[in-house]
Amino acid sequence: MDIVYIECASGASGDMLVGAMIDLGVPIDYLRDNLSFLPIGRDCISCKGVLRGGLKGTKFDVCIEDNHNSATKWSDVERIINASTLKDGIKERGLRIFKGLFAAEASVHGTCYDQTHLHELGAIDCLVDILGYLLAVDYLGIERQFVSPVNVGSGIVKTQHGILPVPAPATAELLKGMPLYATNINAELTTPTGAAIIKHECSAVAHMPQMTVSAIGCGAGQRDFHNTPNVLRVFRGEAPDTVQPEIAVPKIIVIETNIDDMSPQLYEPLMTRLFEAGALDVFLTPIIMKKGRPAIKLTIITPVDIREALTGIVFAETTTIGLRYYGVERQTLERQTTTVATPYGDVRVKTALHEGRVTNVAPEFEDCRALADRHNVAVKDVYAAALQQVNGIGERQVH
Repeated sequence: MDIVYIECASGASGDMLVGAMIDLGVPIDYLRDNLSFLPIGRDCISCKGVLRGGLKGTKFDVCIEDNHNSATKWSDVERIINASTLKDGIKERGLRIFKGLFAAEASVHGTCYDQTHLHELGAIDCLVDILGYLLAVDYLGIERQFVSPVNVGSGIVKTQHGILPVPAPATAELLKGMPLYATNINAELTTPTGAAIIKHECSAVAHMPQMTVSAIGCGAGQRDFHNTPNVLRVFRGEAPDTVQPEIAVPKIIVIETNIDDMSPQLYEPLMTRLFEAGALDVFLTPIIMKKGRPAIKLTIITPVDIREALTGIVFAETTTIGLRYYGVERQTLERQTTTVATPYGDVRVKTALHEGRVTNVAPEFEDCRALADRHNVAVKDVYAAALQQVNGIGERQVH
């Protein structure tokens, strides 16, 4: 199993994470090519070798004009990512990281994630860092990512909201539940962008997992401290499939509760709210409780960082008086979406791939239903027409 272990002895930032991946062998032109949909020139994305505390590292930079930072809202980021040519899996992970970043900013400022702005963090700058890191992980074929306890730094930081303590409030919110520490370095070592990436991409571990190291990448920070190398190191290597490192925080959790006294009509708005708040999946299971009472088991699969938000929704929308939580691991297939032409109109088709091979193809049901209504035909006829168009898609490359 190909893994990376991220050592955050000098904190973590988006540019340090990408710089370390470039140091591991990801070509800068690969990132430039795949990020060409962003409104910046190729030369705005650059890297160079530097020394930090006597250690050689790669400094990754994004140079953009001020007016490119006007896209600071969730709706801007969502539109840009969804309209990109990136793989669906990278889009989904990028949106999840950004939603966590916006949710953290909203939480500390008392707003909603879709109403807040990334003030100090230009959205284009963040897009390059976050999507660049995800592209690098995909390029290297990394199967799992682990992160050390995080050095957050100390002192104060200047923001548009004034002088704030380190770690900045949004960074602290993002890193809830992860092992943190501070040294006597008077600086903001971990940024919100770096925190968002490692929170959503990595499993936190107390020590380096068992691995045979094949390469080490060093991403350099902006400042050069007197006695401490300001670098983030990424160890790449092979880990035995049978070895399961001790994970401090699960990336995904399950929330469950049994309900036996609620009107069935209330479940639909509940599920809608949970999905809108970021739940990965919500489903209902009929069960029999003690004394033969019929009931519903509500199950929510969610990233760990929005647990409290979803808990609040469940308590507000249901009659339950208690919830269960437990961590899980999951593996998802890469997903792509293409469009096929049928006699009734265009239908989007979702394709699932495992190790580059198509394993499942499914027309988008809502597209089929809309076309069926428009042409006054059965939905199954439109669905069959779409399947006929994609017959044999598993034997060819999906674009």
